[in-house]
Amino acid sequence: MISEARSVLLLLFGGALLRISLSDVYLRYVKAGVRPLLIAAGAILVVIALVTLFRELFQPRTHDHDHDEGDAHGHKHGGGVVAWLLVLPVLAIFLIGPPALGSYAAGRTGTAVAAKSQYPPLPAGNPVPVTLLDYASRAIWDQGLSLNSRHLLLTGFASPRPGGGFYLTRMVITCCAADALPIKIEMRGNVPDGLSANTWLNVVGTYVPGTDVDPLNRQPIPFVSVASAKRIAAPEEVYE
Repeated sequence: MISEARSVLLLLFGGALLRISLSDVYLRYVKAGVRPLLIAAGAILVVIALVTLFRELFQPRTHDHDHDEGDAHGHKHGGGVVAWLLVLPVLAIFLIGPPALGSYAAGRTGTAVAAKSQYPPLPAGNPVPVTLLDYASRAIWDQGLSLNSRHLLLTGFASPRPGGGFYLTRMVITCCAADALPIKIEMRGNVPDGLSANTWLNVVGTYVPGTDVDPLNRQPIPFVSVASAKRIAAPEEVYE
């Protein structure tokens, strides 16, 4: 029984990998470039599970005499039940897919700041799309020199600011959600009324000198003056 449970568990786990990697669900957990590896890993696990399960169910087994004798003396083996219970967490992946990280995670982690060696002029366009990481980097380390006099289009979700107001936030990952860190930009100006946490926004705004301080890690948080903000659905790639 334990062998069958192990095979079924492996089959479900491989199936779960294929399910999330063949849809956009995997983007909640890893970067887009990891998709081929997830598909390959899921397919390999499914094949191994099917081969193992076939052998367990249809090929004759060699019974261990000592094991059978032990059973004849009344020994009970409960490992099979425990093994089947391991299937439950995998079933949860099929039935309840954990959402992408949002304002809850951002509110418990200090803002990330990253400096570049150089800050070239922004591309043409009005407004010009800029990632939150690029905006924060230019605003903090370049003192906004490459942002001045430009209208900028920023996309992120609202996360509550301690003391009132909201940050425009985006989680940044290196490879997966386990290493995610938030980029926070304090919104000032024409911030929408009735805003709630995790509301995704397209914000058109301009650079504002100065910074706030994140109370969680004492790192600087730049400002943006909001000219207009539009509520949007969460993008397919929620992480930067």
